[in-house]
Amino acid sequence: MTVRAASSVLVGRHRETAALRHALGRARAGEPTTVLVGGEAGVGKTRLLEEFAGWATDGAARVLVGQCLELGEAGLPFAPFAAALRAVLRADGPEVFAGYEAEFAPLLPELGRTSVALAAPRAAALSDAPRGYLFDLVAELFQRLADARPLVLIIEDLHWADRSTRDLIGFLVRAARPGRLLLVCTYRTDELQRGHPLRPFLAELDRARGVERVELGRLDRDGTAAILADLLGAEPLARAVDDVHDRTQGNPFFIEELAVAGDPIGCAALPETLRDLLLARVDRLPEPAQRVLRIAAAGGTRFAHDLLAEVAALPEAELEDALRAAVAAQLVVANPDGDYEFRHALVREAVHDELLPGEHARLHARFAAAIEAQPHLVAAGRAPAEIAHHWYAAHDHPRALVAARAAACAAADRYAYAEQRRLLERALELWELVPDAADLLGMDHLALLEQTLDAAVTAGDFSRAITLTRAGLAEVDADAAPLRAARLLDQRGRLMALLGKSDGSRELDEAYRLAAGGPPGVERVRLLADIATHLVKIDPKKAARVGAEAATNAEAFGENVSLLSTRIALLCHGERDLTGGLAELGQVAAAARASGDASTLVLAMVFESDMLCELGRYAESAQAAEAGATEARRVGISRSTGAYLLSNRAEALIALGRWDEAEAVCAEAARIDLSGVTGLHWLQLGAGLRLARAHPGADELVDRALTFLNRPYLWPNHRLPLHELAIEAALAADDKVEAVRAARVAVTDESLPQLPREGWPVLSAAARTAARVGDRELAAAVATLAADLPARHPAARAHAAQVGALLAVGDQALPAWRAAVDAWRADGQPYPLGRALLALAEVTAAAGERDETAAAVTEATEIGRRLGAAPLVEAATTLARRVGLRGAAGGGAGADLLTAREREVLRLVAEGHSNSRIAERLFISPKTASVHVSRIIAKLGVSNRVEAAALAHRLGLLTEAAAPR
Repeated sequence: MTVRAASSVLVGRHRETAALRHALGRARAGEPTTVLVGGEAGVGKTRLLEEFAGWATDGAARVLVGQCLELGEAGLPFAPFAAALRAVLRADGPEVFAGYEAEFAPLLPELGRTSVALAAPRAAALSDAPRGYLFDLVAELFQRLADARPLVLIIEDLHWADRSTRDLIGFLVRAARPGRLLLVCTYRTDELQRGHPLRPFLAELDRARGVERVELGRLDRDGTAAILADLLGAEPLARAVDDVHDRTQGNPFFIEELAVAGDPIGCAALPETLRDLLLARVDRLPEPAQRVLRIAAAGGTRFAHDLLAEVAALPEAELEDALRAAVAAQLVVANPDGDYEFRHALVREAVHDELLPGEHARLHARFAAAIEAQPHLVAAGRAPAEIAHHWYAAHDHPRALVAARAAACAAADRYAYAEQRRLLERALELWELVPDAADLLGMDHLALLEQTLDAAVTAGDFSRAITLTRAGLAEVDADAAPLRAARLLDQRGRLMALLGKSDGSRELDEAYRLAAGGPPGVERVRLLADIATHLVKIDPKKAARVGAEAATNAEAFGENVSLLSTRIALLCHGERDLTGGLAELGQVAAAARASGDASTLVLAMVFESDMLCELGRYAESAQAAEAGATEARRVGISRSTGAYLLSNRAEALIALGRWDEAEAVCAEAARIDLSGVTGLHWLQLGAGLRLARAHPGADELVDRALTFLNRPYLWPNHRLPLHELAIEAALAADDKVEAVRAARVAVTDESLPQLPREGWPVLSAAARTAARVGDRELAAAVATLAADLPARHPAARAHAAQVGALLAVGDQALPAWRAAVDAWRADGQPYPLGRALLALAEVTAAAGERDETAAAVTEATEIGRRLGAAPLVEAATTLARRVGLRGAAGGGAGADLLTAREREVLRLVAEGHSNSRIAERLFISPKTASVHVSRIIAKLGVSNRVEAAALAHRLGLLTEAAAPR
C-alpha cells in the first residue's frame, strides 16, 4: 500500500478555524486583532495556518509569513519580520518602502544596496536611528499595505523568538495597533519551561485589547482515523486506528510518522527519526532525572508517586528533584490526583525501548513485586493485570503464567472479555515454557484453551475463535469426552456461519450426534439448547426437534433457564405472529433479567427491536435498540450479540428519517470493528445511506459490503439486502447493464419467497430496474414472485404497492402510484415516500394533472432537503424544470417555466420543423428561432431537440391544458 508522507486534510479544527476567520472579520472592520495559537509540537499549528492562509488569500486578503529561528536569545534579530518584508520587496519592489530603504536595511540588508543604486534624493540616512523609529516605520508600512487590502501577518514558532522580535510584536499589539491587520503568532506550549522568556511576554499580550488565544489540542479517535484514511487512501481498520491513536494520543505529526513507517497496525518499532526526536529532550535532562524517567517508563504511561518511590528506592528529595526536572521539561505532567503521566505515550515508549535487557527485566520484576505486596499502589481493580504484565516483561514465566490466569479471571468479573481473551492467550503462550503449568493452574491445557475460546467468542473475535476450535478439536478425545467435543463442534459450526465460510450444518450435525449419546445431566441440556439455537437459521424443523428434546431433559434437571435463548431463536424465525411474539419475548426477557442471564437478556432485546421495526413501530424500535446497546456495553458484549443492536437502531433511525443520527450509530459500529457478518448489517445500511446522500465515500462502503457476496456462505437474511444494495448502487451509477445483472441474480435467489421482509425491498429494486430499462422478462419474473409473497406489515405492504406501480402500464399507472404513495404515508418512512412522490409526479404530469404534479414535486423536494438526500432533490428539481414548474422544487408551485412563445416553438419542434420553418410559421427570424430552441433544450435539461420533443409528448407539455398561466 502506498502511503502519503503527510496528510492533505485538516481534521478536527472547526472551532479553531472559525476563531481565525472571525478574527480576520474583525480586522477587516478596522479593529486591530491578534491571535496567539498555542499547542504542543506536531499538533498541527502550521497545517491550520496554511489552511487559513489559503482561505484568507481567496478572500482578497494579503498574507505574509515569517518564521522564528532556533538560535535562542542571541539569534538573528527580527528574523520573522525580515522574511515577511522580503516577500513584500519581491512582490512590490523597493518603492513600497516609500524612500526609507536605508532605514529598513537593518531588517533587509539588500535594501542598503538598492538605496545606493537609486538616484532619487532623500533625507539624510537614518540607519542609526533609534529602534523605536524603526518600529514606527514597520508599523506604517503594514498600515499602508493593510489600507490596500486586509493584511494577515503570521509569525511562527514564537517560542524561539529573540528579544527584538518580541519587542516589535509587543509594539504592534500594544502601541501602533495598525488597522485592518491580523497578527497571528504560533508557539509550542511544551517548550515553555519555567523561566522561558515567552511566558511573561504572553502574559503581557493577554492584557492588551484585541488579543485572544487559541489552543490546539490533540485529535480524538475519529480525527486519527480521518488522517489515516487520507494517508492510506482507504478506510483504515478499526484496530489500526485504535493502535495508532493509543500510541500517538492524537498528535497529527506522530500519526503521520507511524503511518509512513509501515503497516499502521501495530508498527512494532518506532521510526528512528521519530525516536531521535522524542529522546532529544530526554537527553538534555540531568542524569539523575534520566534514570528516574527510565524507571518510570517501565511502570507505564501513567504512574503513581508512591509506586515509583517504592521501585526507585531513592531518597524522597532526590526523587522529587528528578521528577521536578522532568515536569519542567514538559516530559511528564502531574495530575490533580497526585499521579504522574508521560506527556506523550510515544516518549515513554522511546525511553522504555532504550532500557538494557537486564535493566528491563529487573525493573519490571521490581514493579511486579511492589504491586503484589501493595495492590493499592495502582488504580482499583488494575493490580492483577499490572502484575501479569510486569512478570511477563520480566521474563519470569511461572509467575507470569499464574498471574495471567488470575488477571483473566478478574477481567471476566468486570465484563472485560477482550482483555480476558488476551490474558488467556498469553497463558497459552507461556504454557509450553512452564513444565509444571498444569499443576500451577490446576487445569489441563484443553480446559485453558476452552476458556480462551469462550472469551474470544464473547468478545466478538470470531476469526481467532475459529482457530481455537480447530486446536481444541485436535486435542480432545471425542470417545472419552463426547460433550467436550460436541461443545467445540457446536461453537465451530456457529462460527463458520458467522464468518461466512459455510452454514456450519456439518459441524452442528456431528455436535448433536455426540451430545445425543453423551451422559445425561445439566451440561448436556445446555449443549442441546445451544445446538437448537444455532440450527434455527439452517434447519428450523430440526432445530424444533432438538429444542423439544432439550426441554424434556431440562424438566428432569430443573434447568429451564438454559432454554431461554432457544425459545428466542425459535420464536423469531420462520412463520410468526409478531404481536404475540413480542409479548412472549417480554416474558423471556423478564426471566433472563430475573436469573441474571445478561447475554440472553441482550439477545431478547435484539429481537424485540427487530420485531418492532418490522411492525413499523420505528420509534419504539430505536428506543429498544438503544436500551439494549447500553446493556450490552455494560456486560461487555458489544462486539458479539450486542453488535446487532447498533445496526437495529440505525435501521429504525433511517426509517424515521433521522439520518444524521443513523450515520453516527454506523460510525460507532465501525469503531467497534465487528467481526464476520456481525459487521455486515451496519455496513449495508451505511452504504445505502451514503448512496441516498451521494456521499463521496459511498462507492467504497458499497464495495466493502458487496464483497460479502463473495463468501462461500451467507445467511439469507443477510444476503438478500446485499442484492438490493447491488441493484441500487448500479442504478445510482446509471449502469443499466449491471443493474439488470444484479436484479436477475436477486430474483433467482431461492430464499426470497421465504423471507418477505427482506424479499420485498429486493423486488422493489428489481422492478425499478425493469421499468427503467424496459426489460419485460425481468418485469415478469418480479410480478410472478410478488404474486405469492406475503405482505403482512406496513413496509411490506408499501413495497408491494410500489412494485405494482412500477409494473403498471397505461391508465393503471396513475392509480397505482397514488396507492403506493398512500402506502408509504401509512408506513411513515420519508425517503421511500419521497421517491414514490417523484414517480407519481411524472405520471401525473403525463396525465396533465399539473396541480398534483406540483404538490408531489414540492413534497419530494422538502423530504430530500430534510434528509440531505441530494439525488432526490436533484431529481425533483430536474423534473420540475422539465414539466415547466417554476418554484415547485423550491418549496411551492409556480408559473410554467416555458414562456408562451417557447411553448409554440416546442410544439413546432415536436412536429419535426426545422429552425427556418419555425421562423416562417411564427414570423420570426431563423436566428431568433434558434435561440428559442436552445433555451428550451436548456430549460428541459435535455441534450437535443429530439429529446425535447419526446419529453414534451411524455409529460403533456403540448396539450392545450398546459397553456401558460
